[in-house]
Amino acid sequence: MRPLIALPFAMALLTPQAAFAQDIAADSGDTAWMMLCAMLVLLAALPGVALRLAGAASVRNALSAVAGNMGVAASVSLAWAMAGYSLVYAAGDAWLGGIGNLMLAHLAALRDGMTVPESAFVLFQMSLALFAACLAGGAVVGRGRAGWLTLFAPLWLLLVYVPIAHWTWGGGWLANVGVMDFAGGLVVHVCAGFSALSLGLIAGKRAPGKTDAHAPLLGMAGGALIWLGSAGSIGGWALGATDDAATAILNGHFAACAGALGWIALDRLLGGRATATGAVAGALAGIAAGAASAALVGAGGAMLIGAVAAAICRGIGGVPGRLTDDPARIFVLHGIGGVAGVLLLPVFVLPVLGGVGFESGIGLGGALLSQAIGVIVVALWSMAGTAIAAFLISMALPLRASPEDEENGLDAALHGEQAWDFR
Repeated sequence: MRPLIALPFAMALLTPQAAFAQDIAADSGDTAWMMLCAMLVLLAALPGVALRLAGAASVRNALSAVAGNMGVAASVSLAWAMAGYSLVYAAGDAWLGGIGNLMLAHLAALRDGMTVPESAFVLFQMSLALFAACLAGGAVVGRGRAGWLTLFAPLWLLLVYVPIAHWTWGGGWLANVGVMDFAGGLVVHVCAGFSALSLGLIAGKRAPGKTDAHAPLLGMAGGALIWLGSAGSIGGWALGATDDAATAILNGHFAACAGALGWIALDRLLGGRATATGAVAGALAGIAAGAASAALVGAGGAMLIGAVAAAICRGIGGVPGRLTDDPARIFVLHGIGGVAGVLLLPVFVLPVLGGVGFESGIGLGGALLSQAIGVIVVALWSMAGTAIAAFLISMALPLRASPEDEENGLDAALHGEQAWDFR
């Protein structure tokens, strides 16, 4: 009986429109949860990252920062549908997925092993890829052309993000050596952070006098939206409205709170004043650190991971600034914060510290080695792949605006508009 029932669906899956004709017993609650989580991540990527970048830019470059962010979001979304999803999750080998789902063809009515349609899984995964790309592109605020970023982002997706996501989440070789990353500490935050470092080094620093953050309040509002949106990126990876999802969101929130308070405390102890922007920076460092282990550790472990990551990020915060111009501190908060969380994960997964423990045959030493391999591979691949993608796009369109345009401000020079009315 079952083969006869399944036959119409098997026939429907032979066409690219299969995703629009899914009449099966999927769990509507889990499906709604996945869609809600995707929308939360998109909230973090679009208004969240956009406002953070706008606030970190000079007053005459804020609109350009938002335009670049939206261009990245649009081009990455299309590239994800055309090839990105398939190359991560379609059947392939340990290095890259297959071509079975190009243009989102042949999506299953129900994603294997899940209670949601594959289309909902595609949507959620797209939001994570888009978030990572928006973070990485933020490294060239104030001197990068929005058009260049729009062309660069889909190539970056295919060269950098897609392989890393497949290696870690798509059954690739990093997963096979034991690398653990529950919700993107490695795939999203470390990848985006080190890509931002590479891109910032390539672009060079902004022109003198164009480096002041003109609206810290906008940056804080954007950071708050990223904080809110992180509930989607973390909770969505439970793949349903379950206890694991609630636990993951709680732990992610605890890591952010501990990071914010830890940064404020260090500001007060070392600088005399607890900066408002420091609170948001600490929260973002905690979010990046807690993503890898959100559903795998206890509440106490999540708090300690967030606090330690914030302390590390604040301690080394000024060092990258001597090398690269990163106005939103993407490399430090997301890259270094993510590294801290990925490396701390094996310690706090131990049951004695409230974690879920390791699978049989895996010990603390082996897990630490696997995590270190994952960090090194992702960091190096992100930097090298970003450099290659930037070089290829720059052969057709320059990354940086002209010195004259930078002096006049990219808003008016490149877009014919300004973020604020100066009359």
